[in-house]
Amino acid sequence: MTQQPSGLYLKLKERHGDLIEAVEALGKAARLSGPLDDKTGHLIQLGAAAAIHSKGSVCSHAARALESGATPEEIHHAVIVLTSTIGFPTVAAALSWIDEVIEKRA
Repeated sequence: MTQQPSGLYLKLKERHGDLIEAVEALGKAARLSGPLDDKTGHLIQLGAAAAIHSKGSVCSHAARALESGATPEEIHHAVIVLTSTIGFPTVAAALSWIDEVIEKRA
């Protein structure tokens, strides 16, 4: 099941279609520019999203990591290993958002 974009993302796409199209093209080019598979890429992006406290991005990349074959345990671990880097409160928040995504898929 492919995750639907958030309402905010769809609103931005409606208002600023050219910008969002460029952002999507940049993301695709970045994904295709190296040897990492989709699962690994989404786990990396998930960690970055957690670090900047972006709930929407955490949820999006958790869902896309699941779709790319990551297990819930791998997704949790990708954030847990950041505890000493980004702090426990940030990790705990990201884990709670991840759990929301996983529970919706159960």
